[in-house]
Amino acid sequence: MRNNNHSSEDPGIADVDQVSDAEQQQAAPRPPRAPTKSKQGGGGAAPVANEEERQLDYSLRPRSLAEFIGQQRIKQVLGMSIEAARKRGEALDHTLFSAPPGLGKTSLAHIIARELGVNMRVTSGPAIERAGDLAAIVSDLDQGDVLFIDEIHRLARVVEEILYPAMEDFELNIVVGKGPGAHSMKLAVKPFTMVGATTRSGLLSSPLRDRFGQHYHLDFYGHDELTQIIQRSAQLLDVHIDHAGAVELAARARGTPRIANRLLRRVRDFAQVNAAPVVTSEVALGALELLEIDACGSNSWRSMPAASTRWTAPS
Repeated sequence: MRNNNHSSEDPGIADVDQVSDAEQQQAAPRPPRAPTKSKQGGGGAAPVANEEERQLDYSLRPRSLAEFIGQQRIKQVLGMSIEAARKRGEALDHTLFSAPPGLGKTSLAHIIARELGVNMRVTSGPAIERAGDLAAIVSDLDQGDVLFIDEIHRLARVVEEILYPAMEDFELNIVVGKGPGAHSMKLAVKPFTMVGATTRSGLLSSPLRDRFGQHYHLDFYGHDELTQIIQRSAQLLDVHIDHAGAVELAARARGTPRIANRLLRRVRDFAQVNAAPVVTSEVALGALELLEIDACGSNSWRSMPAASTRWTAPS
């Protein structure tokens, strides 16, 4: 199975520079372009670090419903729908996930495509600026493919209206031409599954919301669930952490797995710098104190100090 994943900034349409034949004949060969340095300084180190963080976040995501921790009711209902659609050989009903950031909406979208054994196209609402962009993406989908639109509430109204017939009747209404000679043309598309994710479901228009056959709202996670998530992530990151250390991190994650994984990575740095072989409760508390994260999980990520200060374990 292949996943045609695209970043949130790319609607899935590539721009092609067209050059005339005369310009091609006059153009002289150019030497290889030198690597461009980042505007933030450091020769592009910041973009590389950000890309590594994104890849690390992706590697920690569960790959199946069985690996997904928490949201038991949603897992049960969604698993039933996926199994039924797979047995019938049909596309899954369009699905909408709503929740605050970091609760697993994107992970569940990837799991849906993986459980169905189909391809997946990923984009975001702000990235699709023109109706033609969305029409090109939808028309390129194969039978049963999953189209995931993150922050779907930020779709432009003209783009959103293209989705209505595509989701309901699996056809696109394309306007050809301009002025008095313009006419509408219907273009059939293969049945697909639209998966939308939003952090503000109240901003979705009623016509768009009503075209989703399934709507799930993800709740915040309990301490026990977050402890299990931290222990699973620690195993994937090859970090030795005991139960008490995982509990300390879970208590400060504010019910959000994304925050829990961020804390785990920072505590991992702290433990490595201070030569702590196991992240115990004492090690976790020392790292959290250095990062100025209180018992409620309040922090200042933008001004977070580097985890390079030496810390001495209590005797």
